[in-house]
Amino acid sequence: MVSQFRSALEFLNEIGLYDVVLPFVLVFTLVFAILEKTRLLGVHEHESFKGRKITKKNLNGMVAMSVAFLVVASTQLVGIINEVMANFALLLVLAICFMLLAGALHSDKEFSLEGREPWMMILMVIMFGGIIYIFLDALDWLSYILWFFQNLDLEWISSLVFLAIVIGLIMFITRDPAKKKESSSSD
Repeated sequence: MVSQFRSALEFLNEIGLYDVVLPFVLVFTLVFAILEKTRLLGVHEHESFKGRKITKKNLNGMVAMSVAFLVVASTQLVGIINEVMANFALLLVLAICFMLLAGALHSDKEFSLEGREPWMMILMVIMFGGIIYIFLDALDWLSYILWFFQNLDLEWISSLVFLAIVIGLIMFITRDPAKKKESSSSD
């Protein structure tokens, strides 16, 4: 039974489901949804719509399809999308596991991540860091960033700090005091 399921997954991989179809559907859906929500390509206004404005689905669909085909044509972009989505799904599973653990240790109230409790903020920072790490690793930028931090020179850092102090002093000296007085007098 397991070997039949494995062979079915291998067949789907051979026909290009993971390398062509799924990335195409993902990119098409995201671009189409953004175009529909923003109404970037305009709306139809006609009396048959009874005053409602209807998005131009045909144009939105064509643009979304073109972008999706261009993305699928690039094997490098498809590889990045596959790696990022796999890591994103892993991060999502880890978040759900964390919420299950935190909910088990929580009181009998309904569990929620809303609020300003410190552990919730720490969780959000960890998840954001995980997402940044996933994208940097998928783009192979992580090795360059690590190389940069390993080869930092103290003289170079002190030059940057000095430059930041000089820019800060210039901004402080050349600021317009009239704007500060206007905002304080209008309160």
